[in-house]
Amino acid sequence: MALDKPSLAAKLKVLCAEVISDEARLSVYESDGLTAKRQLPGIVVLPETIDEVRSIARLCHEQEVPLVVRGAGTGLSGGAMPHSEGVLMVMAKFNRILEVDQSSLTAVVQPGVTNLNISEAVSDLGLYYAPDPSSQIACTIGGNVAENSGGVHCLKYGLTVHNIQSLKIVLADGEILRVGGQSFDSPGLDFLSLLHGSEGMLGVVVEVTVKLLPKPPAVAVLMAAFSSIEDAANAVSAVIAAGILPAGLEMMDKLAIEAAEAFVGAGYPTGAKALLLCELDGCDEELSTLVDEVRGVLKKHGAFEISVATEESERLRLWQGRKAAFPAVGRLAPDYYCMDGTIPRRELASMLNRISEMSAEYNLQVANVFHAGDGNLHPLILYDANDDDQVRRAEKFGSDILLLCIEKGGTITGEHGVGVEKINEMCVQFSDKELALFHRIKKAFDEKGILNPGKGIPTLSRCAEFGAMHVHVGDEKFGDLERY
Repeated sequence: MALDKPSLAAKLKVLCAEVISDEARLSVYESDGLTAKRQLPGIVVLPETIDEVRSIARLCHEQEVPLVVRGAGTGLSGGAMPHSEGVLMVMAKFNRILEVDQSSLTAVVQPGVTNLNISEAVSDLGLYYAPDPSSQIACTIGGNVAENSGGVHCLKYGLTVHNIQSLKIVLADGEILRVGGQSFDSPGLDFLSLLHGSEGMLGVVVEVTVKLLPKPPAVAVLMAAFSSIEDAANAVSAVIAAGILPAGLEMMDKLAIEAAEAFVGAGYPTGAKALLLCELDGCDEELSTLVDEVRGVLKKHGAFEISVATEESERLRLWQGRKAAFPAVGRLAPDYYCMDGTIPRRELASMLNRISEMSAEYNLQVANVFHAGDGNLHPLILYDANDDDQVRRAEKFGSDILLLCIEKGGTITGEHGVGVEKINEMCVQFSDKELALFHRIKKAFDEKGILNPGKGIPTLSRCAEFGAMHVHVGDEKFGDLERY
């Protein structure tokens, strides 16, 4: 049934001060960071209070209108792509830090607070929030929860799920669910972990209690240049095998190095085929020992140039190139397709070599920049969105990379989520019974299936088209999956 936009807009205006229904303003919200997937929303609302969120959810639930939630729109899997016959709820006005508790090392924040703003707000207290996606200057904490984001420091300090104490969620019918608590554990099922990475399909995040950490007393960043991808990849595994857990361990290939250096002038050796950035932290005496140990491992595995930055300005300069790698690569072609898959560290060299071969096969350049320490790859496929054949090749290339991740014993996503981008590959990653279980969980939280429909979990028909088996539970087909 087509959306009765005037009628629904009138009802929403009673509940929320800012309702957008004219096409020109709606176009602002037609995609998230995955601009290849676009859809004009039916109606956009920007609530300011939890009561408004609850009222909007109730209305959508009663009228069975799709409801999609959007943060800053920096996501890269189409998770916040709107529904043409639904409501897009934008959480931009939920942008306040409500409380900082120095004694418990926590902060209560609204979902529209940017990732970086949390660390900036508690910096004078000698504290910071550990997860730091490359888009941290813009991405919001609500979106980080939805995608279970990581970042440079996730190797040592964990993903978003490891740094959240509790959540307040508005369910599809407008009811409030609180998960987590004041302690490290809470009674009942672990809904806190379940909700992380659920991509807005189970509820609307309206409040987040984050864990804060004391700033480490001493920090050093080692930059190591290698003459081959294989040497750099082997060095990554060797550092971890030596019993050393860096705060961050990042890798860039030649194309990414050259692009970042031309963009920000970070001081990267442009003659290198691969570059590692390794951040270590601890007390002064411990740090000195760690630097010597890591330097030895890197040199043993072929690093022909190693530098160490201990001053904050020097460290920030080195990280600036890595953090700016995505926009830097964006200067090399009209468009790029950012992939996100994870593999075991031991497979890094073979995976990167195969990506290089596929680059030649598809006649599309690829820049590799990624979280090497935990095997989370971000190949950037360069193409021109105005060329239909290049679009087709880029999407097929990206899908082949994801399928190769599965073949290597990894996963189709590390932190960007499934959204609409990887929904086909879900049919390969998971068995029919696993997919059926995902749908059952979805239905338990959202019986009418209004929250972010068409994302994350493939339908029966989609899997059939992708060559997978239909979903069954025992001998009985799980009913009404097509709704989701």
